[in-house]
Amino acid sequence: MFQLRCTVRDCQQLLEQHERELVCSAGHHFDQAKQGYWNLLQPQDKKSKNPGDSEDAVLARHRWLQRGHAVSLIETLRPWLATSDTPMGPRTLDLGCGEGSFGPALFPDDAQSYCGIDLSKRAIKLAVRRWPDATWVLANADRVLPAADESVHRVISLFGRRPISEIHRVLVPGGICVVAVPGEEDLIELRQEVQQAGHRRSRWELIAEEMSQAGLEVLDQKQWHATVNLQPDAIADALAMTYRAVRHSQKSRLAAVHAMNVTLAADLLLLRR
Repeated sequence: MFQLRCTVRDCQQLLEQHERELVCSAGHHFDQAKQGYWNLLQPQDKKSKNPGDSEDAVLARHRWLQRGHAVSLIETLRPWLATSDTPMGPRTLDLGCGEGSFGPALFPDDAQSYCGIDLSKRAIKLAVRRWPDATWVLANADRVLPAADESVHRVISLFGRRPISEIHRVLVPGGICVVAVPGEEDLIELRQEVQQAGHRRSRWELIAEEMSQAGLEVLDQKQWHATVNLQPDAIADALAMTYRAVRHSQKSRLAAVHAMNVTLAADLLLLRR
């Protein structure tokens, strides 16, 4: 199992597994959910009764990925994540893992050394069902990560969270971090149709600068593009997983759209501690 540490405030001791329970030396314990994930979420880490992405957004992203829209993205990332010579396999921490599609696609032979973290209970339940041999944790990846200092060889943040100081803390010296953020042209045709404007915004330069200042050296940067034809159900899913609130007037503009060619784009960063 992936090595975790206690998330109780000011504790941060390593957790040991005893059957379906995790216990730290201070006596804090966490039971494994019947679905198979570990709930390390603390009350101060929640801003609502059901934190994280809504169920509609989680299921929309699940259907989106099931259609294969990220297959070429996975192939683009794979060379950066080649397995290194590490006993028991390199430990990988997936921040904002969502419903768990990327983990088994990128690390099919590394379930025992992989840990996915997400704030959405619905997403984690889907992830466990997909890949039960991996470690799945319900926690807030915006805050203190439940991993020991210098214990992780790879951190990935694919359209998820990026707590930069925590990423630096958990990575071993020489460990890598892979970040993906939406590119300038991502879903631009859909954004033009819905918002009557396709604003382009590049984020990767600022992210690279912030991470470099924290001791994470940029080794490489890539842009990924793909064009897909979206039917109405896929368009609805793209809206559900992208926009938290789409006004009625915006939805009505898409009512007559039966299919649309849409650009998918992401900026990718490879960094090293």
